[in-house]
Amino acid sequence: MDPEVGLRLLFSPLASNVVVRTACCSVGVVLPVYSTFKAIEGRDENEQRKWLLYWAAYGSFSVVELFTDKFLHWFPLYYHMKFAFLVWLQLPTTDGARQMYMTHLRPFLLKHQARLDQVVGFLYGQMSKFVSVHQAETKFMRALLMRTFVSANQFASGFIHPERRHVSGAIEGRRQQFDTSDSDDEE
Repeated sequence: MDPEVGLRLLFSPLASNVVVRTACCSVGVVLPVYSTFKAIEGRDENEQRKWLLYWAAYGSFSVVELFTDKFLHWFPLYYHMKFAFLVWLQLPTTDGARQMYMTHLRPFLLKHQARLDQVVGFLYGQMSKFVSVHQAETKFMRALLMRTFVSANQFASGFIHPERRHVSGAIEGRRQQFDTSDSDDEE
């Protein structure tokens, strides 16, 4: 595919938002996840710091977007602007994530750090209580999810590899073998 065609499709105002939203997800999450993996495995502290700053900026943006997306997505080219913002956050030449962190996020968090620590402590305490009170339900859901996963895996495996399908006699009964040779013709 010609790169120019892809860019036209991506930046065309008449194009479906599905294309631009997919690009936003790819640029905003998929590429950074892989880049974060590479930074962790490469043990490069500068790259790790760069991606920590990105995730702090991206997370903050996601929280704001959670409340504003219902209104903003109606604006023309909203997802195009979001795409451009996500690219700006990552570009090494602009260092957007670092700029956003240093100019907006860090001052806000430093100013409200004491109150945020209280809120986070309270939330962790409530989550801990919830988990301890609902351990039986958690074990049940875990077992249910595992059974569902195993069943779905077996179904998919049987669908993908029908030659490996194991047929039990419970539903279909025993398979009868028929003699397909023409014994009457031989006599």
